Amino acid sequence: MYLPPHDPHVDDPMRFKPLFRIHLMERKCATVECMYGHKGPHNGHIQIVKKDEFSTKCNQTDHHRMSGGRQEEFRTWLREEWGRTLEDIFHEHMQELILMKFIYTSQYDNCLTYRRIYLPPSSPDDLIQPGLFKGTYGSHGLEIVMLSFHGKKAKGTKITGDPNIPAGQQTVEIDLAHPLQLPDVENMRDFSELSRIVLEAQERVRREEQEREQRQEEGEHSQQAAAQPAAPLAGEGAEGEETAAGAEGTTQDKAPASQPFVLPMGVISRNEDYPRTCRICFYGTGLIAGHGFTSPERTPGVFVLFDNDRFGFIWLELKSFSLYSRIKVSFQNAQAPSREAFDEMLKNIQSLAT
Repeated sequence: MYLPPHDPHVDDPMRFKPLFRIHLMERKCATVECMYGHKGPHNGHIQIVKKDEFSTKCNQTDHHRMSGGRQEEFRTWLREEWGRTLEDIFHEHMQELILMKFIYTSQYDNCLTYRRIYLPPSSPDDLIQPGLFKGTYGSHGLEIVMLSFHGKKAKGTKITGDPNIPAGQQTVEIDLAHPLQLPDVENMRDFSELSRIVLEAQERVRREEQEREQRQEEGEHSQQAAAQPAAPLAGEGAEGEETAAGAEGTTQDKAPASQPFVLPMGVISRNEDYPRTCRICFYGTGLIAGHGFTSPERTPGVFVLFDNDRFGFIWLELKSFSLYSRIKVSFQNAQAPSREAFDEMLKNIQSLAT
């Protein structure tokens, strides 16, 4: 299991923790050992479920328990997973979220299912190299996000989740057709100024979507009324030109001159050591929800590209900032065989989450 570094140090390396091991014996026999817990290796079981999926089961779960009961287990988990003690965490809401995460993860420590995840395919037109990133999520700590590019959109999909947004959900979506021009540093400190810029971009996006839907409806009516669907084809051609122009504009903006960057007053950041210059910003949306993924909704925000390995997202409604840093671990045989296979994998992990 690859674990993120301790919150909020997103630039630190990932941590490695073995969960099970297989001893291959003679005559094609093998023994399986579970490595979970603090009492050493013990008897386990592995079963291949189907292609690209297998499960592990611990046959001696008493090895996972501690003499001090759940309280000792929670304090040990907190120290290892978060790098702090319960006394370090003063915020009552944060204590609640951490306890919820412990209860959720510890109840599944005896039986786990593994499914293959492909790394996102890359294209020369991509803003930066897609891949896996560590990101700060407030009181939830650090989580793993996969950044992938889909034409004029970029998507951040959660690989690890929390009590509010589970793994597999699309945490952020970036509209690469709508770059944002941030104000100078002094005006950038004014949250209302940033809010005005983002909400104006949101309104532009809404109007464009309405116009696109209207063109599609007119195209369908024209297609029904005439044998030669000249109007729909013209509509599609216009949209294609717009797409090409948007892609070209994005490519041209890939490496603009750096501009100063500072978070507006009132925006909370777990990591104050964020870069003070950025390359480019885009309008985007972030997914928020209540505990148990209740009442999910997409809210406006700002995607901030710092460099090839770091980006950020300002959650306008939450007045919060997430900083993301690339995971620089080489995963073997993790490339998707095709774009279609990768897109299918994204659909599958989202369906599992819902």
